[in-house]
Amino acid sequence: MLKIRLSMAGAKKRPVYKIVIADSRFPRDGRFIEKVGFFNPLLPKTKKERVNLEVERIKHWISKGAKPTLRVSRILGEAAVFPMPPKGNNPLKAIPKKDRKKDGEKPVAEGAKAEPKKEEPKKEAPKVATPKTEPKKEAPKVATPKTEPKKEEPKKK
Repeated sequence: MLKIRLSMAGAKKRPVYKIVIADSRFPRDGRFIEKVGFFNPLLPKTKKERVNLEVERIKHWISKGAKPTLRVSRILGEAAVFPMPPKGNNPLKAIPKKDRKKDGEKPVAEGAKAEPKKEEPKKEAPKVATPKTEPKKEAPKVATPKTEPKKEEPKKK
């Protein structure tokens, strides 16, 4: 199966990517059929030198059945060569790392920080309700010997 994908080049911590047509079984930086452009992620998005595409060759390979990877389809979508892929659902990406919750609670945007505080007392209320149910269960069990339950309850408190 043919893929239109990125092949990495450049120096350490200075990546530059070639946009290539390759068989999906070949390694990422290995053999490819044709180079159809390049992508330099270090340049700002406003510069023309960031992305260079051979649009005619890309359209030719897409007509032959080559499928772009997700990243390449975004690059092609920005250049209006291929339809832009749908955005994924990653709610944590919009929140800075230091503000992300690790407890498995739902992350909330900065504008709505008051909402998690409201949720936390709700979670605490059921915790308080569960101990109340336990003494109720103990009270009927110990209801027959009335003198013993009075001694046990003050010890627990």
